[in-house]
Amino acid sequence: MNGHDPLAALNLPSAVRARALKLLGAIAQARTAADCARAADRAEGFALGLETVRALNAASLEGLYLAFEQAATVRLVVLEQ
Repeated sequence: MNGHDPLAALNLPSAVRARALKLLGAIAQARTAADCARAADRAEGFALGLETVRALNAASLEGLYLAFEQAATVRLVVLEQ
């Protein structure tokens, strides 16, 4: 498993993976806590949409939610320093 890619272990369709990586990038590049919260909210909404239309299995969805949550947590820690 690639330690640099939080989505590596998930079985995501290429279009979903590409969008998820962009959302993770937006979280990682947030300049303020408020920007981070907005980016994390967008990412969560994306995952919720996928969940709603049953586009992914439960394990992939859980992994996606966790990847977004962990990225936001890491970014907020950096921003608080």
